[in-house]
Amino acid sequence: MEDRVIRLEETVALQEKTIEDLSDVLAAQQKQLDAVERLLQAVATRLQTAFTVGATTAAPPDEAPPHY
Repeated sequence: MEDRVIRLEETVALQEKTIEDLSDVLAAQQKQLDAVERLLQAVATRLQTAFTVGATTAAPPDEAPPHY
């Protein structure tokens, strides 16, 4: 009976360590995801600004490129 209790305690200790490790990995991934989301938002804002500026500028007249 004592061997069984020891094995159960070892299993619980291993599971607790695994849960701690997984929690650390999850926290690191969440930080990385937050950084990616901030970067994506910045890119989206810049892209929207570029589209807005492009839409308000007059289109150049149709003329041949300078190499012709």
